[in-house]
Amino acid sequence: MDIAVLSDIHSNYRALECCIRYAESRGIRTFFFLGDYVGDLAYPQKTMELLYKCNSQYRCFFIKGNKEDYWLEHHEGGEVGWKEYDSTTGTLYYSYQQLQPFDLSFFHSLKFSRTLRFRDLPQLTICHGSPFKTNQKLSFGTSNTRRIMDQIQSALIICGHTHYQGKYEHNGTVLLNPGSVGVPLNSEAKTQFMLLHGEKGQWTEEFLSLPYDNKGAIEDLHTSGLIKRAPYWTRITEHLLRYGDVSHTAVLRRTRALCMQETGHCEWPDIPEKYWKQACEELLIKGGHPHGTTTA
Repeated sequence: MDIAVLSDIHSNYRALECCIRYAESRGIRTFFFLGDYVGDLAYPQKTMELLYKCNSQYRCFFIKGNKEDYWLEHHEGGEVGWKEYDSTTGTLYYSYQQLQPFDLSFFHSLKFSRTLRFRDLPQLTICHGSPFKTNQKLSFGTSNTRRIMDQIQSALIICGHTHYQGKYEHNGTVLLNPGSVGVPLNSEAKTQFMLLHGEKGQWTEEFLSLPYDNKGAIEDLHTSGLIKRAPYWTRITEHLLRYGDVSHTAVLRRTRALCMQETGHCEWPDIPEKYWKQACEELLIKGGHPHGTTTA
């Protein structure tokens, strides 16, 4: 049995299409999708259309990510303070505006983890963050990850959320992360996912990093107007698409630290643009890479 495992698409429909086509070329007919389907990149409906098409053609298992929680909470009045033109929340507002009622219904139907058995293969658990929370990171090698792994009965756990592709083993349990389809880290600007092979009573993984039209994805950031709606957040996205070496989380952490240093407080999502600008100037040059954008 062969399964394609894809996570953290973040509206990168060009990368998603590349991954699905490759999986099809390998004869894959079963897919795991681990959440964070839209957000950060342009034209989210193109991503949703690809997902719905895949679901109609193949056997698909979908998991809810923290991004899906954001859209649902905002729809229910729980996520407030989003602004249309703002580096902190501009991409959230843009993506939410593009979603249709049936998209929200689809997200609402999803579980944040699932435990599955296939024929004579070991039980596995799939999730976005952890089997307990969509936004809980299972970072390789940490005591928190080991504690969570000890609580799960499955021999194999597959998660996303961190955007780092890899494998970790602890006390006989294996943790796999397929990486991110849309904005992977340490990927050399390639899209990442994983094939899971089940045979002779065991699972084996095949990590994949594929070149795709990342230049088109970058162009979409500009033609869609995202670069104007969320200028510095979108600069980070563009940098990730080019180089894959600085995360949104790292820049956000520095942005909030700068805000705290100068003002003594920093309440999300009210973070002035000048701190985003300073954090981007500090962090979006790594290994000699330029900022990665030309539009302010």
